[in-house]
Amino acid sequence: MNSENIKRINELYHKSKNEGLTEEEKKEQKKLREDYIANIRRNLRGTLENVSFVNPDGSVEPVVKKDSKEV
Repeated sequence: MNSENIKRINELYHKSKNEGLTEEEKKEQKKLREDYIANIRRNLRGTLENVSFVNPDGSVEPVVKKDSKEV
């Protein structure tokens, strides 16, 4: 996501609070927000995939995705 898209998200937000948005602008705002959230998730996933834990004995373990049924 580039700074122009973030700037546009903010412009649409302020316009929606001040005067309202057209249907086309609402669709654009929704699409930009979805792209922004997808980008955040992608970045977070990449960060988490590079996390490792150091055990008290000095060994290093990578993070392993837990089965959703396991609790």
